[in-house]
Amino acid sequence: MTSIVFNGSYITKKNTGIGVVSKNLLYSLSAHKITTLVPKDIGIKGDIYIPNNLSPGSGLKSHFRRLYWLQNVVPTLMNNTNSEYFLSPLLEAPLFTNVKSIVLAHDLIPIRYPSISFLTLYHLVYIPLILKQSTIILCNSISTANDLNSFYKVPMHKLFPIRLGFNNKKYYPIKKNRQKFFLIIGRHNPHKNLGRVIKAFAYAKINNYKLIFVGPFDKRYTPSLIKLIDEYNLGHLCIWKGWIDDDEKLSLLNECQALIIASLWEGFGLPALEAMACGTPVIASEIGALREVMGNYAYFIDPLDIQSIAFAMNVVVNDKKCFEKAFQEGPSRAQSFNWFDTAKTIEKIIQEID
Repeated sequence: MTSIVFNGSYITKKNTGIGVVSKNLLYSLSAHKITTLVPKDIGIKGDIYIPNNLSPGSGLKSHFRRLYWLQNVVPTLMNNTNSEYFLSPLLEAPLFTNVKSIVLAHDLIPIRYPSISFLTLYHLVYIPLILKQSTIILCNSISTANDLNSFYKVPMHKLFPIRLGFNNKKYYPIKKNRQKFFLIIGRHNPHKNLGRVIKAFAYAKINNYKLIFVGPFDKRYTPSLIKLIDEYNLGHLCIWKGWIDDDEKLSLLNECQALIIASLWEGFGLPALEAMACGTPVIASEIGALREVMGNYAYFIDPLDIQSIAFAMNVVVNDKKCFEKAFQEGPSRAQSFNWFDTAKTIEKIIQEID
């Protein structure tokens, strides 16, 4: 196998999103000729340890430190290990060097829904350079590949859609009584569409049911959601949780009436896959990549239509066979999303390019 340096700088002790992808890819790739770069003190064995302050949890400064590290340290590490490729589970890699990069694209949310922020500038200036220089661009879905081709004019021959996976040792059906709540997992950014979900919940008028939000408090967005909840007099029916561990997440996924992922766009939708693996009904946006992941499994909604979201909530509550159907179909479909298969696919792509 071609010698590779793997970028594990996004892995933390409390992984979400890219951190989850990074960690699972790290464990699934062939160890032969892989040099792993991971932060210190996170409990993961690596070949080369890098400073913890490069991780996303350290704020905006960490992003600048990581970009500096990528540009000034990684090329030297590549030379010292005699590695051919730098494999990064996100769109970050050294620029203006002879390093051959393989990057994984997740979504183009900052471009689809721009704001005055560093992240938007990052996608307008830095990402085009990465896409142009990279040898291989992996995409977490066909939707993401089409976006890269449409927004950035990346030629399709450079784009390789792959299937991501889930950890079947952490997410699976367990014998739990279903409780009267809907579960929402993720950040509170506007594209997550939580305002419409809250309004739909009020419109649905489902007695004695609750909404549980799992995701980090964001001072930019969370207060307005709390204000909206108060306006609809739903404060007693909404529970806010921050980051939770895998055991609590497993319990919540197996206890909820359904996971709601009504985003205006998802490049993949890992929580939806994890819910499907648990045999849990999923109310999912019909926009973006969720149809690629869910097939015919989910209750698909128009995320711009409050009545559509509310209708799906009522369908799940009133359909007595929905849990039996989800249990029969979900775990078996989820098994086709396997991290070892993802790793094998990546390794095959690299071998064929070589």
